[in-house]
Amino acid sequence: QVKMVESGGGLVQAGGSLTLSCTASGSIIRLNNMNWYRQSPGKQREWVAGLTTYNTTYADSVKGRFTVSRDNNMLYLQMNNLKPEDTAVYYCNTRPPHDPLWGQGTQVTVSS
Repeated sequence: QVKMVESGGGLVQAGGSLTLSCTASGSIIRLNNMNWYRQSPGKQREWVAGLTTYNTTYADSVKGRFTVSRDNNMLYLQMNNLKPEDTAVYYCNTRPPHDPLWGQGTQVTVSS
């Protein structure tokens, strides 16, 4: 069964940067219409950024700070100028999300 595998999270100070990676386990799939989501404690999972063949889109809260990109079968999220409110578990999936693809995510913690 194909699932997404996210990596690259960690602990960083406010203003710092991280790059997250995402790929698919179990099979090689084309990473079209792939998106990043995140979930903070006590909150619902929210969409963060997306990439299609034609464009990239971002939530207002991350616009100008995050960049989504793709290289072969890897999806990336470059996160700059991180803020404490960016602390969350980050996931990748299609949009709308396909439930069987949810992976374990990668934890990003931003300290103030």
